[in-house]
Amino acid sequence: MTYCIINVTTATKEDAEKIATYLTENELAACCNIIDNITSIYKWQNKLNKDKEVLMIIKTKTQLYPRVEEEIKRLHSYDIPEIICIPIIGGSKEYLNWIEEQTEG
Repeated sequence: MTYCIINVTTATKEDAEKIATYLTENELAACCNIIDNITSIYKWQNKLNKDKEVLMIIKTKTQLYPRVEEEIKRLHSYDIPEIICIPIIGGSKEYLNWIEEQTEG
């Protein structure tokens, strides 16, 4: 079994909590960390932007990534949300087992 971390940014803490709650309740994620008040500087539609956002760090199984991505897109307020999947190449056996137990499949 392989595991991954998915980074997602949202406009508000409420949006992040809505997504995190859905993913966790439906066993698509074992844990979602929410880090409020980050600064994002990016270009959108040829304009430089600087906004306060919220960062989500989602821990799950790699096999669940397609469904997690689909649900994030469905629940997210952005036209093109940041959804970046990073493989976990190592970690404590106990923690990885916990991810396994908390997610479906």
